[in-house]
Amino acid sequence: VGGVALSAKKRVAGAMGDEKLQRAIAALQEEGYVVVENAVSDEPLDVLQEKMDEDARRLMAADKWGGAGAVKGHLQQGPPPHAPYIFPEIVANSFAVQVTQAVLGEGVYNAYYNGNTNIPGSGLQPLHRDACELWPGWEGKHPATTLVVNIPLGAVSEENGATEIWPGSHRVAGELTDERVETQRASRSPIRLEIARGSVVVRDIRLWHRGVPHESSAFRHMLAMVHQVRWFRRLGKLRYQTGCEDAFVAGDLDHNAEFVDGPIDYLFGPLVGHSW
Repeated sequence: VGGVALSAKKRVAGAMGDEKLQRAIAALQEEGYVVVENAVSDEPLDVLQEKMDEDARRLMAADKWGGAGAVKGHLQQGPPPHAPYIFPEIVANSFAVQVTQAVLGEGVYNAYYNGNTNIPGSGLQPLHRDACELWPGWEGKHPATTLVVNIPLGAVSEENGATEIWPGSHRVAGELTDERVETQRASRSPIRLEIARGSVVVRDIRLWHRGVPHESSAFRHMLAMVHQVRWFRRLGKLRYQTGCEDAFVAGDLDHNAEFVDGPIDYLFGPLVGHSW
C-alpha cells in the first residue's frame, strides 16, 4: 500500500518534510494513489459523522442511490456546505494540498465538494474510473491533470466496504473491456484499500475502482474533493452558505468558492462546479 505516516509534530506544523513528500509523489505517480496517515484530527470527523449519519437516513428513505451504476446501498452524499460543518482540515487539508500542488503545479483549484456513503448490505458496483485520459494516443506516461482527495470519517476495513482499487491502472488507456481488465489483473491484482481514521487519500482520477458490499452495521462515509490543474475548464463555483468563510484559509489551493445567503439543498439539489 502506498502511504506515508505523519508524526504528531508534523501534523501540528501542517506540512510534511521533503522526504515524505517525495515518497507521496512517487506513490501517486506509480501506483495511482497515496494514503497520508494522521492528517486530520478527530473533532471534525466526529461532528460530520453524526450529521451525515442523519442525512444518510433521509437519502435511504428516498431511495436516492448514486455512484457508478446507482447500485442499491451506495449513496452519492456530500457534507453540509455550511457552518458548523465546514472545517479547514477538510476543505483545505494542508497535506493533501502539498501533494496535489507538487504534482499539478501552482494554481490548483478545487472543482468538487461531495462524497459517498456505503451502507450495510450494499451491492457490488461495476468497475470504473471517474475520468479518462485527456489526450488519447499520448506517447509515454500521460501526466496527471486531476487528483481526487478522499477523507473517510472513520477507519475503513474490508468489513465496512473498503473500496477495491487497481494499483497502476491509471496508466492504462482505453475502455475497460473484458480483455483489458483481465490483462491488467494478470499484471497487478486489485486490492481492498483499508484506511486508518484520520487519513487522507489522494488518487489519480483515472484509477480503476469500485464500491463493494458492506458487511458491518454502521455507515461508511467518504468525503471527496477534486483538485484540478489550473488550466482545466471550470463549469461553475462551489456554493457554500455564508457564515463559514473563515474555514477557507488562504494558501496554495484556489477554493473556487462562492458564498450565498439562504439554505442550499445539498442532499437533493444538483451538483455544482464539477468539470470533468
